[in-house]
Amino acid sequence: MEEPKISTNSITEKGSSYKRWIASEGIPIIEGFFIKDIREVPLEPWKRTGGLATRICLEGTGETNDAYICEIPPGKALEPQKHMFEELIYIVSGRGATTVWNDGEPKHTFEWQEGSVFSPPLNSWHQHFNGNGAEPARYLAVTTAPCMINLIHNIDFIFNCDYVFRDRFDSQTDYFNNPGTWYAGRVWQTNFVADVRNLKLLDWKERGGGGSQVRLEISENTLCGHVSEFPVGTYKKAHFHGPGAHVIILSGQGYSLLWPKGQPIKR
Repeated sequence: MEEPKISTNSITEKGSSYKRWIASEGIPIIEGFFIKDIREVPLEPWKRTGGLATRICLEGTGETNDAYICEIPPGKALEPQKHMFEELIYIVSGRGATTVWNDGEPKHTFEWQEGSVFSPPLNSWHQHFNGNGAEPARYLAVTTAPCMINLIHNIDFIFNCDYVFRDRFDSQTDYFNNPGTWYAGRVWQTNFVADVRNLKLLDWKERGGGGSQVRLEISENTLCGHVSEFPVGTYKKAHFHGPGAHVIILSGQGYSLLWPKGQPIKR
């Protein structure tokens, strides 16, 4: 029997499976707690998709999820892709369309614009197209890639598994134009939000100051989101939860207070 190899390095120096995959993607990484303006973040070519991108690995995510900003050049399309992790996409600027399909089945295309929110069904093929020949289209996606890649430890499985999740997407023709279902607790189960910036919200006075909110359950995901609004001069009550929340300011001006329990408050 061979003797085991001995290393003077700590096992943590290898980094997680997710971090090693990120390094192989060849695009910049933004860390820290805050990005001032997602419209102005510089991007670099992303060979795997044919677009321009930057990965976002914020300190508060704890490798439960991550995000990235991607830009589609004017009049172009990204490469078709599928993967064994969820994505929740917010269109930052531009207009275009996305085609979704399962192997050997009909393709379904829907159009989007600035403010749209949607999620390609898990492990289904999808391709994004820029509908403007003069301006790039930019989107931000929050993903469950860190959790899935660290759990599976196999990139080939993540990107090349042929399993079809028919309980999530079974090539329904109305998948992205179905009005969805409203549930108690301000929850809208849907697969496409045309413009989240102008979505009519429901009162939620318990969170303080006459605020309102809608919770979004999209494409049968475990990854979900919500939209909140606060009247002039008010605030949302302090709260805490597990890691992974990505907050995007859609409109208005203000500030946030952030602090680990028992430590100084940061503005």
